[in-house]
Amino acid sequence: MREPVGRRSVLGGMVLVGAALTLPGAGWAGKATGLTGLAPLAGGPAPISKEEREARIEKARRLMRAQGISALLVEPGASLIYFMGIEWHRSERLTAAVIPVDGEIAIVTPFFEEPSVRQTLAVPAEVRVWEEDENPLALVAAILTDRKLAGGAIAIEETVRYFAVDGLMKALPQARIVSGAPVVRGCRMMKSSAEIALMQRATDVTIAAYRYVIPRVKPGMTPADVSRMMDEATVALGGSPEFSLVLMDAAAALPHGSHERQMARDGGIVLMDCGCTVQGYQSDVSRTFVLGRPSARQRQVWEQVHRGQQVAFEAAKIGTPAGEVDDAVRRYYESLGYGPRYALPGLSHRTGHGIGLDGHEPVNLVHGEQTRLAAGMCFSDEPGLYIPGEFGVRLEDCFHMTEAGPRWFSTPPASIDQPV
Repeated sequence: MREPVGRRSVLGGMVLVGAALTLPGAGWAGKATGLTGLAPLAGGPAPISKEEREARIEKARRLMRAQGISALLVEPGASLIYFMGIEWHRSERLTAAVIPVDGEIAIVTPFFEEPSVRQTLAVPAEVRVWEEDENPLALVAAILTDRKLAGGAIAIEETVRYFAVDGLMKALPQARIVSGAPVVRGCRMMKSSAEIALMQRATDVTIAAYRYVIPRVKPGMTPADVSRMMDEATVALGGSPEFSLVLMDAAAALPHGSHERQMARDGGIVLMDCGCTVQGYQSDVSRTFVLGRPSARQRQVWEQVHRGQQVAFEAAKIGTPAGEVDDAVRRYYESLGYGPRYALPGLSHRTGHGIGLDGHEPVNLVHGEQTRLAAGMCFSDEPGLYIPGEFGVRLEDCFHMTEAGPRWFSTPPASIDQPV
């Protein structure tokens, strides 16, 4: 689910640390956790290779040719990492990649940032620098002019900021500005086997951390206590903490958290929504459990959510519009008396979201989404039920689509008595 109140500050899936951009949770590296019996998971998937990044660029170019696009502009964030390997931050000083439909890629960055930017550049590219008193968008325009692309359609990656688009239009008035979403989504939505392996490792770390933490949650603990233990376990197991939302009792009915004071108690609900990264690729897993013996009411709602997850999983078939997965869950919940639609008590948010280098990526499992499910797409499956003033239950596991149908990254829990 993500986006909890008070979560660590991230931008495009990255944590801002000083001048450079580090992978999420990198500030944890080397810190003693004080936890015993935990060690990094054995083995581990290979990093994304130079050859795979070059294949991604070639796919993007094929999509650009098919749509009459001359070049793609990308700012720092997950898409720049995806294509170029560059791990960097966004600031008022523009750093960006110009990916032409043909010819050499160019990176634009401030003069004094060039050495740092080059440290993570993973594919061949020209680097052009600009000084503090120069206009970086004029430099982008010059690159496009040099490549004889200035009069064509220039695609903008969908998270690029307005000042960059506006500056490019002023520097290159003859260009036609179009959305880069069809190109970038056409690449990033379908994960490769290497990406799937990294996401699987991130999920394995999160599940292992849950197995350590959940039995150690005791009455009197606060959400911060539990969150800290989860983050420490994640580091000890070899992951970089990305978020660790912990909600208790009535606060669990608020999907992204509450500022109200909370404390674990015997017979109380605890909802945890946690994820980490491995080489930038993310996990997202939620578990809901009770300290002590669940009430009949808690058990009933938990089992309904458990079935809701399965309804979504069963509806996820190759070629099915993504929105129909959400529709199937809402039909089931409405048959139980919840809703209708987003009304409470019930499911107040979409059934799931895409996931990869970003925790939330296109497309979503939400009513009306017509994109058809295809092999390589990855989603969260989290059809929670929320009862205002009482509690909420969310179970969340991610899956990826194969030609044979969906496959779990993590297996949903068996019961409220065995939450992980």
